Amino acid sequence: MKVLMIEDNESVSEMMSMFFEKEQFEGTFIYDGLEGYNAFAAEPTKWEMIILDLNLPSMDGIQICRKIRALSKEVPIIMLTAQDSESDQVIGLEMGADDYVTKPFSPLTLLARMKALHRRAHIMPQVAEVANAEDEQFDVVTDTVKINTTTREALYNGKPIENLTPKEFDLLVMFAKSPKRVFSREQLLKSIWEDPFFGDERTVDAHIKKLRQKIELVGNQVIHTVWGVGYKFEDSGEG
Repeated sequence: MKVLMIEDNESVSEMMSMFFEKEQFEGTFIYDGLEGYNAFAAEPTKWEMIILDLNLPSMDGIQICRKIRALSKEVPIIMLTAQDSESDQVIGLEMGADDYVTKPFSPLTLLARMKALHRRAHIMPQVAEVANAEDEQFDVVTDTVKINTTTREALYNGKPIENLTPKEFDLLVMFAKSPKRVFSREQLLKSIWEDPFFGDERTVDAHIKKLRQKIELVGNQVIHTVWGVGYKFEDSGEG
């Protein structure tokens, strides 16, 4: 795995360098935000994983994430945030990050999240290679939502639900495949983030919040909270 880690704390980078070497990952470490973005922009198809600190000199992680997403919708991005910066985590997800890890973090936790994201990023291209002509049609259809899981296109009453991150898209597919079924946070984590999941269950809430906002740009809400249990998909707009 070719990893670009943009992190201004050299001791953190040195620590992860040892773990990457052990995993036979090819790590490139840059300590300045603008330099890190320029390294990505110079070869956007080279990188298989971006580890991005939120607070960086020259250009912060939020700006970098947004600019990377303008060049690549596919490259997995994990953002490193402070323990109590929930608003920053939500903003990072909105800008296109696929996941976040709070500092201080265990290197093994970060590695597990990286491997899970990397596996998911390689599943869809493999599926596309064996797709036949029928796969051009929408394969998940509800009263209001149509989804093509090969092209990763989602429509609400014919209008595209735009700028979905990979995790948001996967959540929408899981919900739409089982209308009215209630999914707990634990079930969603195991299915979308891989099992076992190393992190905070609140990451589900943050992703669903952003997914809801993007759905509401084109129509009524279809992802509903079932208090004390989890979430469900229902086209009626009630729940």
